[in-house]
Amino acid sequence: MVFNFKVFKKCSPNGKITVYLGKRDFVDHVSGVEPIDGVVLLDSEYLNGRKVYGQVVCSFRYGREEDEVMGLNFQKDLFFANEQIYPATKKDENLTKLQERLIKKLGSNAFPFTFQLPTTAPGSITLQPGAEDAGQPCGVNYYVKIFSGESDTDRSHKRSTVALGIRKIQYAPSKMGRQPCTVVRKDFMLSPGELELEVTLDKQLYHHDEKIAVNICIRNHSNKLVKKIKAMVQQGVDISVFQNGQFRSTVAEMETAEGCPVQPGSSLSKVIFLKPTLSSNKDRRGIALDGQLKHESTNLASTTLLPSQDTDAFGIVVSYTVKVKLYLGALSGELAAELPFVLMHPKPTGKSVCRADSTADVETFHQESVDCPETIPE
Repeated sequence: MVFNFKVFKKCSPNGKITVYLGKRDFVDHVSGVEPIDGVVLLDSEYLNGRKVYGQVVCSFRYGREEDEVMGLNFQKDLFFANEQIYPATKKDENLTKLQERLIKKLGSNAFPFTFQLPTTAPGSITLQPGAEDAGQPCGVNYYVKIFSGESDTDRSHKRSTVALGIRKIQYAPSKMGRQPCTVVRKDFMLSPGELELEVTLDKQLYHHDEKIAVNICIRNHSNKLVKKIKAMVQQGVDISVFQNGQFRSTVAEMETAEGCPVQPGSSLSKVIFLKPTLSSNKDRRGIALDGQLKHESTNLASTTLLPSQDTDAFGIVVSYTVKVKLYLGALSGELAAELPFVLMHPKPTGKSVCRADSTADVETFHQESVDCPETIPE
Protein backbone atom coordinates (compact mmCIF):
# COMPACT_ATOMS: atom_id res chain seq x y z
CA MET A 1 0.00 0.00 0.00
CA VAL A 2 1.29 3.48 -0.90
CA PHE A 3 0.55 6.59 1.16
CA ASN A 4 0.99 10.12 -0.12
CA PHE A 5 1.87 13.01 2.15
CA LYS A 6 2.62 16.64 1.50
CA VAL A 7 5.80 17.99 3.03
CA PHE A 8 6.98 21.57 3.38
CA LYS A 9 10.75 22.03 3.41
CA LYS A 10 12.99 25.01 4.03
CA CYS A 11 16.78 25.28 4.42
CA SER A 12 18.92 27.81 6.27
CA PRO A 13 20.99 30.11 4.00
CA ASN A 14 24.16 28.12 4.75
CA GLY A 15 22.39 24.83 3.96
CA LYS A 16 23.28 23.25 7.31
CA ILE A 17 19.79 23.19 8.88
CA THR A 18 16.66 21.96 7.08
CA VAL A 19 13.13 21.96 8.49
CA TYR A 20 10.34 19.61 7.37
CA LEU A 21 6.67 20.20 8.25
CA GLY A 22 3.71 18.09 7.19
CA LYS A 23 1.39 21.11 7.10
CA ARG A 24 1.37 24.82 7.77
CA ASP A 25 -2.23 25.25 8.92
CA PHE A 26 -2.90 24.20 12.50
CA VAL A 27 -6.51 24.05 13.63
CA ASP A 28 -7.76 25.64 16.82
CA HIS A 29 -10.68 23.56 18.12
CA VAL A 30 -11.36 26.15 20.88
CA SER A 31 -10.73 23.44 23.49
CA GLY A 32 -7.21 22.81 22.13
CA VAL A 33 -4.85 23.44 19.22
CA GLU A 34 -3.27 20.81 16.98
CA PRO A 35 0.38 20.17 17.87
CA ILE A 36 3.08 21.43 15.51
CA ASP A 37 5.16 18.38 14.62
CA GLY A 38 8.10 18.16 12.24
CA VAL A 39 11.69 17.08 11.72
CA VAL A 40 14.99 18.99 11.59
CA LEU A 41 17.85 17.65 9.44
CA LEU A 42 21.27 18.80 10.67
CA ASP A 43 24.78 18.79 9.27
CA SER A 44 26.74 16.89 11.92
CA GLU A 45 30.13 18.46 11.09
CA TYR A 46 28.82 22.01 11.19
CA LEU A 47 27.04 21.45 14.49
CA ASN A 48 30.05 19.98 16.27
CA GLY A 49 29.87 21.57 19.72
CA ARG A 50 26.83 23.70 18.89
CA LYS A 51 23.23 23.41 20.05
CA VAL A 52 20.02 23.77 18.04
CA TYR A 53 16.86 25.34 19.43
CA GLY A 54 13.31 25.51 18.18
CA GLN A 55 10.69 28.19 18.85
CA VAL A 56 7.18 29.09 17.80
CA VAL A 57 7.03 32.86 17.47
CA CYS A 58 3.82 34.91 17.30
CA SER A 59 4.54 38.29 15.73
CA PHE A 60 1.79 40.81 16.49
CA ARG A 61 2.15 44.05 14.52
CA TYR A 62 -0.41 46.68 15.57
CA GLY A 63 1.04 49.78 13.88
CA ARG A 64 2.66 50.79 10.60
CA GLU A 65 6.40 50.40 10.16
CA GLU A 66 6.75 53.90 8.70
CA ASP A 67 5.39 55.34 11.96
CA GLU A 68 8.15 53.74 14.04
CA VAL A 69 10.35 56.72 14.84
CA MET A 70 12.59 57.63 17.80
CA GLY A 71 12.63 54.10 19.20
CA LEU A 72 8.86 53.62 19.01
CA ASN A 73 7.95 50.02 18.17
CA PHE A 74 4.52 48.76 17.10
CA GLN A 75 5.33 45.06 17.16
CA LYS A 76 5.30 42.43 19.89
CA ASP A 77 6.94 39.01 19.51
CA LEU A 78 5.59 36.27 21.77
CA PHE A 79 7.35 32.92 22.18
CA PHE A 80 4.72 30.23 22.68
CA ALA A 81 7.22 27.36 22.50
CA ASN A 82 10.95 27.17 23.19
CA GLU A 83 13.01 24.00 23.53
CA GLN A 84 16.36 22.45 22.70
CA ILE A 85 16.21 20.05 19.76
CA TYR A 86 19.90 19.06 19.51
CA PRO A 87 21.42 17.53 21.51
CA ALA A 88 18.05 16.08 22.47
CA THR A 89 17.22 16.69 26.12
CA LYS A 90 14.51 14.01 26.14
CA LYS A 91 13.58 11.01 24.07
CA ASP A 92 10.41 11.52 22.10
CA GLU A 93 8.66 8.16 22.05
CA ASN A 94 5.36 9.39 20.62
CA LEU A 95 6.44 10.10 17.06
CA THR A 96 3.85 10.73 14.37
CA LYS A 97 3.84 8.64 11.20
CA LEU A 98 5.20 11.62 9.31
CA GLN A 99 8.12 11.96 11.70
CA GLU A 100 8.86 8.21 11.65
CA ARG A 101 9.03 8.06 7.86
CA LEU A 102 11.08 11.22 7.53
CA ILE A 103 13.62 10.01 10.12
CA LYS A 104 13.81 6.62 8.41
CA LYS A 105 14.56 8.30 5.08
CA LEU A 106 16.81 11.14 6.25
CA GLY A 107 18.95 9.12 8.66
CA SER A 108 20.46 9.61 12.10
CA ASN A 109 20.97 13.36 11.68
CA ALA A 110 17.20 13.96 11.58
CA PHE A 111 15.64 14.99 14.89
CA PRO A 112 11.90 15.33 15.63
CA PHE A 113 10.23 18.23 17.40
CA THR A 114 6.72 18.85 18.68
CA PHE A 115 5.42 22.23 19.84
CA GLN A 116 2.08 22.95 21.48
CA LEU A 117 0.22 26.26 21.20
CA PRO A 118 -2.00 27.39 24.10
CA THR A 119 -5.71 27.94 23.51
CA THR A 120 -5.17 31.62 24.36
CA ALA A 121 -2.91 32.10 21.32
CA PRO A 122 -4.53 34.54 18.84
CA GLY A 123 -5.60 33.47 15.36
CA SER A 124 -3.67 34.36 12.21
CA ILE A 125 -5.20 37.60 10.89
CA THR A 126 -3.89 40.35 8.60
CA LEU A 127 -5.29 43.87 8.30
CA GLN A 128 -5.46 44.97 4.68
CA PRO A 129 -2.99 47.83 4.08
CA GLY A 130 -3.85 50.95 2.14
CA ALA A 131 -2.44 51.74 -1.28
CA GLU A 132 0.01 54.23 0.25
CA ASP A 133 1.16 51.94 3.09
CA ALA A 134 4.62 50.37 2.93
CA GLY A 135 6.32 47.69 4.97
CA GLN A 136 4.84 44.72 6.78
CA PRO A 137 1.05 44.87 7.18
CA CYS A 138 -0.54 44.91 10.61
CA GLY A 139 -1.79 41.62 11.98
CA VAL A 140 -0.87 38.38 13.74
CA ASN A 141 1.65 36.05 12.08
CA TYR A 142 3.27 32.81 13.25
CA TYR A 143 6.48 31.12 12.24
CA VAL A 144 8.54 28.15 13.39
CA LYS A 145 12.11 29.28 14.04
CA ILE A 146 15.01 26.82 14.18
CA PHE A 147 18.52 28.15 14.87
CA SER A 148 21.91 27.16 16.26
CA GLY A 149 23.47 28.90 19.23
CA GLU A 150 24.90 28.53 22.70
CA SER A 151 21.52 29.11 24.39
CA ASP A 152 17.91 29.80 23.47
CA THR A 153 18.44 33.47 24.32
CA ASP A 154 21.34 33.90 21.88
CA ARG A 155 20.84 36.34 19.07
CA SER A 156 20.41 34.04 16.10
CA HIS A 157 22.49 34.52 12.97
CA LYS A 158 20.59 34.71 9.70
CA ARG A 159 22.83 32.20 7.92
CA SER A 160 22.11 29.49 10.49
CA THR A 161 18.41 30.23 11.05
CA VAL A 162 15.28 28.81 9.44
CA ALA A 163 11.94 30.63 9.85
CA LEU A 164 8.96 28.90 8.22
CA GLY A 165 5.58 30.64 8.34
CA ILE A 166 2.56 28.77 9.70
CA ARG A 167 -1.03 29.70 10.52
CA LYS A 168 -3.41 29.12 13.43
CA ILE A 169 -6.89 28.78 11.98
CA GLN A 170 -10.42 27.85 12.98
CA TYR A 171 -13.16 26.03 11.10
CA ALA A 172 -16.90 26.39 11.44
CA PRO A 173 -18.49 24.35 14.26
CA SER A 174 -20.55 21.32 13.29
CA LYS A 175 -23.62 22.58 15.15
CA MET A 176 -25.38 25.81 14.27
CA GLY A 177 -26.71 28.20 16.88
CA ARG A 178 -30.21 29.59 17.14
CA GLN A 179 -31.67 31.45 14.18
CA PRO A 180 -30.94 35.18 14.72
CA CYS A 181 -34.04 37.36 15.09
CA THR A 182 -34.73 40.74 16.64
CA VAL A 183 -37.56 43.26 16.88
CA VAL A 184 -36.99 46.97 17.53
CA ARG A 185 -39.55 49.71 17.94
CA LYS A 186 -39.49 53.50 17.89
CA ASP A 187 -42.05 55.97 19.13
CA PHE A 188 -42.08 59.67 18.38
CA MET A 189 -42.47 62.66 20.63
CA LEU A 190 -45.80 64.44 20.18
CA SER A 191 -46.87 61.77 17.70
CA PRO A 192 -49.10 58.72 18.33
CA GLY A 193 -48.17 55.10 17.57
CA GLU A 194 -44.81 53.49 16.92
CA LEU A 195 -42.75 52.04 14.10
CA GLU A 196 -41.76 48.36 14.37
CA LEU A 197 -38.89 46.65 12.54
CA GLU A 198 -38.36 42.88 12.63
CA VAL A 199 -35.18 41.40 11.15
CA THR A 200 -34.46 37.67 10.79
CA LEU A 201 -31.59 35.77 9.20
CA ASP A 202 -32.25 32.38 7.64
CA LYS A 203 -29.48 30.82 9.80
CA GLN A 204 -26.73 31.74 12.25
CA LEU A 205 -23.68 30.21 10.51
CA TYR A 206 -22.59 31.14 7.00
CA HIS A 207 -19.64 29.98 4.94
CA HIS A 208 -17.44 32.32 2.92
CA ASP A 209 -18.89 33.25 -0.52
CA GLU A 210 -22.39 32.32 0.66
CA LYS A 211 -25.32 34.72 0.29
CA ILE A 212 -26.96 35.99 3.47
CA ALA A 213 -30.74 36.26 3.31
CA VAL A 214 -31.97 39.17 5.44
CA ASN A 215 -35.73 38.95 6.07
CA ILE A 216 -37.20 42.37 6.87
CA CYS A 217 -40.71 43.07 8.14
CA ILE A 218 -41.85 46.67 8.73
CA ARG A 219 -45.08 47.46 10.60
CA ASN A 220 -45.87 51.16 10.57
CA HIS A 221 -48.31 52.05 13.37
CA SER A 222 -47.10 55.66 13.42
CA ASN A 223 -47.93 58.63 11.23
CA LYS A 224 -44.41 58.73 9.74
CA LEU A 225 -43.19 57.56 6.33
CA VAL A 226 -40.42 54.99 5.77
CA LYS A 227 -38.66 56.42 2.73
CA LYS A 228 -35.92 53.83 2.10
CA ILE A 229 -34.19 50.76 3.53
CA LYS A 230 -30.50 50.00 3.84
CA ALA A 231 -29.04 46.60 4.81
CA MET A 232 -25.33 46.02 5.38
CA VAL A 233 -22.83 43.48 6.68
CA GLN A 234 -20.37 45.01 9.13
CA GLN A 235 -17.07 43.47 10.15
CA GLY A 236 -16.03 44.24 13.72
CA VAL A 237 -12.31 44.27 14.58
CA ASP A 238 -11.10 44.41 18.18
CA ILE A 239 -7.35 45.01 18.62
CA SER A 240 -6.56 44.08 22.21
CA VAL A 241 -3.50 46.32 22.57
CA PHE A 242 -5.52 49.53 22.49
CA GLN A 243 -8.15 50.60 24.98
CA ASN A 244 -10.28 51.96 22.13
CA GLY A 245 -9.10 49.53 19.48
CA GLN A 246 -12.55 48.57 18.22
CA PHE A 247 -13.80 49.63 14.81
CA ARG A 248 -16.28 48.51 12.19
CA SER A 249 -16.12 48.33 8.43
CA THR A 250 -18.98 47.73 6.01
CA VAL A 251 -18.06 44.81 3.74
CA ALA A 252 -21.40 44.42 1.89
CA GLU A 253 -24.44 46.67 1.57
CA MET A 254 -27.61 47.30 -0.38
CA GLU A 255 -29.92 50.30 -0.35
CA THR A 256 -33.41 50.14 -1.81
CA ALA A 257 -36.58 52.19 -2.00
CA GLU A 258 -38.62 49.34 -3.51
CA GLY A 259 -41.97 49.15 -1.71
CA CYS A 260 -41.38 52.58 -0.18
CA PRO A 261 -42.63 54.84 1.12
CA VAL A 262 -44.28 52.66 3.76
CA GLN A 263 -47.40 54.65 4.60
CA PRO A 264 -48.88 55.03 8.11
CA GLY A 265 -50.97 51.97 8.99
CA SER A 266 -49.33 49.75 6.37
CA SER A 267 -46.62 47.07 6.45
CA LEU A 268 -43.89 45.74 4.20
CA SER A 269 -42.09 42.39 4.05
CA LYS A 270 -39.06 41.79 1.84
CA VAL A 271 -35.83 39.78 1.63
CA ILE A 272 -32.47 41.39 0.86
CA PHE A 273 -29.48 39.23 -0.12
CA LEU A 274 -25.98 40.28 0.89
CA LYS A 275 -22.68 38.61 0.01
CA PRO A 276 -19.53 39.81 1.83
CA THR A 277 -16.44 39.09 -0.28
CA LEU A 278 -12.86 40.31 -0.44
CA SER A 279 -13.16 41.06 -4.17
CA SER A 280 -15.60 43.90 -3.43
CA ASN A 281 -13.33 45.31 -0.68
CA LYS A 282 -9.91 45.22 -2.36
CA ASP A 283 -9.27 48.92 -1.73
CA ARG A 284 -10.61 49.12 1.83
CA ARG A 285 -7.82 49.84 4.29
CA GLY A 286 -8.12 48.08 7.65
CA ILE A 287 -10.34 45.20 6.52
CA ALA A 288 -9.41 42.04 8.46
CA LEU A 289 -8.28 39.11 6.30
CA ASP A 290 -7.41 35.54 7.14
CA GLY A 291 -3.67 35.13 7.74
CA GLN A 292 -1.83 34.70 4.46
CA LEU A 293 1.08 32.49 3.43
CA LYS A 294 3.17 33.25 0.37
CA HIS A 295 1.84 31.94 -2.95
CA GLU A 296 -1.69 31.66 -1.51
CA SER A 297 -4.79 33.78 -1.93
CA THR A 298 -6.88 34.77 1.07
CA ASN A 299 -10.36 36.02 1.96
CA LEU A 300 -12.18 38.07 4.56
CA ALA A 301 -11.22 37.03 8.08
CA SER A 302 -13.37 34.37 9.70
CA THR A 303 -15.26 34.98 12.91
CA THR A 304 -13.07 34.45 15.96
CA LEU A 305 -14.43 31.76 18.27
CA LEU A 306 -13.33 32.18 21.90
CA PRO A 307 -13.65 29.89 24.92
CA SER A 308 -16.67 30.95 26.94
CA GLN A 309 -14.49 31.67 29.99
CA ASP A 310 -11.99 33.75 27.99
CA THR A 311 -13.03 37.35 28.61
CA ASP A 312 -9.61 38.94 28.03
CA ALA A 313 -8.61 37.81 24.54
CA PHE A 314 -5.26 38.76 23.04
CA GLY A 315 -4.50 39.72 19.45
CA ILE A 316 -7.24 40.56 16.95
CA VAL A 317 -10.82 39.40 17.43
CA VAL A 318 -13.16 39.49 14.42
CA SER A 319 -16.96 39.46 14.48
CA TYR A 320 -19.79 40.10 11.99
CA THR A 321 -23.23 41.68 12.22
CA VAL A 322 -26.06 42.45 9.84
CA LYS A 323 -27.42 45.96 10.31
CA VAL A 324 -30.71 47.20 8.83
CA LYS A 325 -31.61 50.90 8.84
CA LEU A 326 -34.92 52.56 8.01
CA TYR A 327 -34.68 56.17 6.85
CA LEU A 328 -37.64 58.31 7.92
CA GLY A 329 -36.56 61.71 6.73
CA ALA A 330 -34.52 64.58 8.14
CA LEU A 331 -36.88 65.39 11.03
CA SER A 332 -37.91 61.85 12.04
CA GLY A 333 -34.46 60.25 12.05
CA GLU A 334 -33.73 56.55 11.61
CA LEU A 335 -34.56 53.15 13.08
CA ALA A 336 -31.83 50.47 13.12
CA ALA A 337 -31.57 46.81 14.11
CA GLU A 338 -28.48 44.60 14.37
CA LEU A 339 -28.01 40.83 14.34
CA PRO A 340 -24.70 39.00 14.94
CA PHE A 341 -23.82 35.96 12.85
CA VAL A 342 -20.83 33.67 12.24
CA LEU A 343 -18.83 33.66 8.99
CA MET A 344 -16.28 30.84 8.63
CA HIS A 345 -14.87 28.13 6.38
CA PRO A 346 -16.46 24.68 6.64
CA LYS A 347 -14.29 21.99 8.13
CA PRO A 348 -12.66 19.99 5.30
CA THR A 349 -13.58 16.33 5.09
CA GLY A 350 -11.23 13.35 5.11
CA LYS A 351 -7.46 13.64 5.15
CA SER A 352 -7.51 17.22 3.83
CA VAL A 353 -8.38 18.42 7.35
CA CYS A 354 -4.76 18.06 8.39
CA ARG A 355 -3.04 18.88 5.10
CA ALA A 356 -2.33 22.26 3.56
CA ASP A 357 -3.93 23.19 0.26
CA SER A 358 -1.01 25.05 -1.28
CA THR A 359 1.04 23.32 -3.99
CA ALA A 360 3.58 26.08 -4.47
CA ASP A 361 6.07 24.64 -2.02
CA VAL A 362 4.96 21.05 -1.59
CA GLU A 363 6.65 17.76 -2.24
CA THR A 364 5.12 14.28 -2.16
CA PHE A 365 6.69 11.26 -0.53
CA HIS A 366 5.64 7.64 -0.29
CA GLN A 367 5.68 5.23 2.62
CA GLU A 368 9.23 4.02 2.09
CA SER A 369 10.94 6.99 0.44
CA VAL A 370 11.11 10.74 0.45
CA ASP A 371 12.04 12.63 -2.70
CA CYS A 372 13.28 15.99 -1.45
CA PRO A 373 14.12 18.75 -3.94
CA GLU A 374 17.10 20.93 -3.18
CA THR A 375 15.06 23.97 -2.17
CA ILE A 376 11.39 24.81 -1.97
CA PRO A 377 10.56 28.51 -1.54
CA GLU A 378 8.47 29.51 1.43
